[in-house]
Amino acid sequence: MRIGVGISTSGDGARCAADACRRAGARLGGAGTVDLAIVFASGAHLRDPERVLEAVRAELDPAALVGCGAGGVLGEEREVESADAVAVWAASLEGGAARPFHVSAGAEGEVSASDLPAPRDGSLVVVLADPYSYPSDALLDELARAAPGVAVLGGLSSARLPERGAVLFCGDEVHGEGAVGVVLDGVQALPCVSQGAAPLGPEMTITAAEGNLIHELAGRPALAAIEHAIAQLPLSQRMLVASGLLVGIVIDPARPEYERGDFLVRGVLGADERTGAVAVGATVAPGQVVRLHARDAASADEDLRSSLRLRLRALGSEPPAGALIFSCNGRGRAMFGVADHDARVVGRELAGAPAAGFFAAGEIGPVGGRSFLHGFTATLAIFAR
Repeated sequence: MRIGVGISTSGDGARCAADACRRAGARLGGAGTVDLAIVFASGAHLRDPERVLEAVRAELDPAALVGCGAGGVLGEEREVESADAVAVWAASLEGGAARPFHVSAGAEGEVSASDLPAPRDGSLVVVLADPYSYPSDALLDELARAAPGVAVLGGLSSARLPERGAVLFCGDEVHGEGAVGVVLDGVQALPCVSQGAAPLGPEMTITAAEGNLIHELAGRPALAAIEHAIAQLPLSQRMLVASGLLVGIVIDPARPEYERGDFLVRGVLGADERTGAVAVGATVAPGQVVRLHARDAASADEDLRSSLRLRLRALGSEPPAGALIFSCNGRGRAMFGVADHDARVVGRELAGAPAAGFFAAGEIGPVGGRSFLHGFTATLAIFAR
């Protein structure tokens, strides 16, 4: 597999897209047919997305093409936030196959996994969805039932136009609603979900729960158990909790011990002091193990680096062919205080492998064997050669 990426902030939409395509094509180094191009456009270039699409087709003539509008883009170890830019990710799959799709929700918001090309064993599904017109959570639930074990990655489009809605690229068309994406077959990809949160305190087992309410932890009212756990933390960790408490929920209980990436991290939404129940941003059940988490720039940096190093070791001695990046639009300068953080970390940890993507309004990736919609994560698909 060969991957090339390009990012450009030059000219109008067509010139910017053409420049990004030429940079991506040069990185491919005459690899032959471009089997797949994924395009992310931001800023003023969304006003005439058809010209962006035409330029990509003219420069690369990809067999399959998908993409979306973005609040910012990443590529070539730099990030462009809230400005006019185009990022292009192009691949020669060398025996693999790309099956693009556009899907719409039904009149009542219903979705069906059967609307997508059927994933096979070992497939990777990339989804780019408009959060206003397509319920991604419902699609992930459907795919978990229809194709258990198939990794789904992607993100929610983070830019749209009042006069035309979303900007979603698929083939020769620009769609204003729904979701686009691609089912990839015959390629080896490692998903990486860096939730950017540090685990704190002890693991606790849910002993009573209903819906998204945790009533008891280890036989105690949940609120009392959490307050006790926080009181036992060092001052530095209590200060992290003060900026926003999170809870990590173990999805796969079969592991002998739980590490940072085994927890699905969700927000604590509130608590009832009378009953001691705590509301969290996920459905929970008795028997699940939870642990408190907190997020800051240092833990997000550490988590991303360690997650990438783990995947790099899994690939062995050969460096990766490249990566797709879906980074939350709450990261970037707002989280780290400096430019280009995620793009540079990915480039350095993956030995300079070409990587591109966009700042999403929600990121999709697997935790504990099934895929979820996340926030404040950096989610990647890392491709082997």
